[in-house]
Amino acid sequence: MKRNTFQAGLIAAAMLVCAGSAQAQKAGDWVLGAGALGYLPQDKTTPLRFVSPVDRELPGSGADVKNAVTLGMNVHYFVTDNWAVEGVLGVPPRIKLDGAGTLSPLGQLGSARLYAPSLLGKYFFGNAEDKLRFSAGLGVTYSKFSSVRLQSGLQTALGGAMGIPPGVSATSAKIDSKFAPVLNVGVNYAFTPNLGLTFSVSYIPMKTKATLTTRVGGNTVAVSQTRIRLDPIVPFLYLTYKF
Repeated sequence: MKRNTFQAGLIAAAMLVCAGSAQAQKAGDWVLGAGALGYLPQDKTTPLRFVSPVDRELPGSGADVKNAVTLGMNVHYFVTDNWAVEGVLGVPPRIKLDGAGTLSPLGQLGSARLYAPSLLGKYFFGNAEDKLRFSAGLGVTYSKFSSVRLQSGLQTALGGAMGIPPGVSATSAKIDSKFAPVLNVGVNYAFTPNLGLTFSVSYIPMKTKATLTTRVGGNTVAVSQTRIRLDPIVPFLYLTYKF
């Protein structure tokens, strides 16, 4: 009777151990993920300044970069039970800029598509069989801004600052692409040996520059610039599947 009770206790203990062990990630695993990827700029801009044909600042002018959410996708490859390489890519969100300071009455100034693939090295704490694991990572991202659009209100204001009547000039913009470091922390939970949920937060210290070119009849009549500190916080909540 005692022997049977002892055996039953061993079986129960083994079941509890198995219940707390999901073989979350181990060396050689590929883990795919998809979910909601946020882009939350902690932004600051310098006043818009004409650099051609004269050097003149628009006092008090500024811009506010709005938050965005998109579909994010990533892949981890576990080099060891604790070290992994992660690639992250999101469906490019359209980042909107609103007027600030003296440009506030204009409302939205423009928008741009953001392509920002990232590559990180990450360390996962704990053991491969742990259901709950914390991680920390460091990497690099390349932020490319394309399809920049300027609203008519800003175009009219820039033309007016140069004494050009409304509707006569057209202004285009270019935002410099930049490499920047990525700092990341996360928490990972395995529901089953293959299915899990991860929440991570990244911080990306980054500065860039926007150059606006105003033309009349195809000829450049003015160039203006502003510097933008983005420093976005990037939360990412996603489901994972291990192969």
